[in-house]
Amino acid sequence: MNAPQPMTLDSGVDTEMLAALQKQRDSYLQEGAVDAGTRIDRINRAIDVLIRHADAISEALNTDFTCRPRQVNLLSDVASSVGTLKHARKHLKGWMKAEKRPTIFPLNLLGGRSRIEYQPKGVVGIVAPWNFPVAMVFQPMAGILAAGNRVMIKPSEFTPATSDVIASMIAEAFDATEAAVFTGGPEVGQAFAGLPFDHMIFTGATGIARHIMAAASRNLVPLTLELGGKSPVVISRSANLELTMQRIMLGKTLNAGQICLAPDYLLVPEEQLEQVVAAAKSAVEGMYPTLLQNPEYTSVVNARHYQRLSGYLEEANIRGQRIVALNPGNEDFESQSGSFKIPPTLIVKPEDDLALMQEEIFGPLLPILTYQSFDETIDYINRRPRPLAAYYFGSDNAEEEALIKRTTSGGVCVNDVLMHIVQEDLPFGGIGPSGMGSYHGLEGFRTFSHAKSVYRQTSINVAKLGGMLPPYSSKTENTIKAQLKR
Repeated sequence: MNAPQPMTLDSGVDTEMLAALQKQRDSYLQEGAVDAGTRIDRINRAIDVLIRHADAISEALNTDFTCRPRQVNLLSDVASSVGTLKHARKHLKGWMKAEKRPTIFPLNLLGGRSRIEYQPKGVVGIVAPWNFPVAMVFQPMAGILAAGNRVMIKPSEFTPATSDVIASMIAEAFDATEAAVFTGGPEVGQAFAGLPFDHMIFTGATGIARHIMAAASRNLVPLTLELGGKSPVVISRSANLELTMQRIMLGKTLNAGQICLAPDYLLVPEEQLEQVVAAAKSAVEGMYPTLLQNPEYTSVVNARHYQRLSGYLEEANIRGQRIVALNPGNEDFESQSGSFKIPPTLIVKPEDDLALMQEEIFGPLLPILTYQSFDETIDYINRRPRPLAAYYFGSDNAEEEALIKRTTSGGVCVNDVLMHIVQEDLPFGGIGPSGMGSYHGLEGFRTFSHAKSVYRQTSINVAKLGGMLPPYSSKTENTIKAQLKR
């Protein structure tokens, strides 16, 4: 096909995006039922363009972050997206099948039949974040394309080089009536969020989500919100501390902790506090002998977020909190130029009113709180807004069940962090301030589909047979009595 040019807007943003949306909707309606072959072809094109441009994606991500490892770029943004798309390609024929549902008695005996048909919604909008800017476009696209939809994408302005690559990739692989990208700043994002999509998915901060939701409400656009929050980690007395802290610190240092699912604070037994601190230090030393010039340790994305994180530490320092920088090479981070690196830093037993205890950290800072009774951890988590994830480390089945059953979070991972999101058959999503709705796998297909109820009536005159056809009679009364039995 002749690939259209990426769409970048300087003026008339509302008009141009609305026109693009209308073209996609018109094309969708003209296409009619979207068969499995068409859906698979679109998914294949997405896979091919990701593989073909993997190096360009990595280079752009490294440019935007000033330092982001190639291995992280390829694993977290490219390979993860390809895996999600392949999963959708493999299963979509099964997902598309009509789902039979029971028909009530006696209509079922008379030949009535009920089913659900999963129908594309039409045009879906994606508002993507900066932390995994490629994955957070292509992973939801897997469900969107599998469901037979068209898609419009607004990538983050905080990763402009990557956004430009995404725009070029989409334009290369798809006609503008199938998929289109709009790059730009807040004014473009604001206009995009106000478009009358058939569905919209936003991944990002809870505060921004409120604006997205308000904009979508004007057109009654259904939303999936993938947010974040302060995901707790409970370490049991039964946990293997060395292995536990290796896994936690890997999750906390991956992408410099700039992950919605990153561990946000630890709850550890009071008597094991110093062992946990020592194990965290050992884990970081094993992964990163040095940090400042190490190309495998990611930088904070920009000056704004660097200053935000530095502000958290400054407040904690002024308040006399114990701060433990995990800096194996004893490097001077004040002298860095061209990047915004912060060493993994523990804040031990911080006061609860500190900003870093009230706001999602989204960086390599890790508060450590202590408990004496395990029930204290449940109570503490339940007093706070519902998080995107909760993590338990240990081998005590009663504690594990207590965390799963007595707290509410988007998901739970036992004896690891982050890993539940890579399970393609598990839905991913939050609850309350950590999100609304879910996607991935079957749930993603259904999120971006309309579940249409279909009932086929028997040729028998059911209304007359049951006394529901006026004039009413004793048959009517018998039907009512039958329905009102306990």
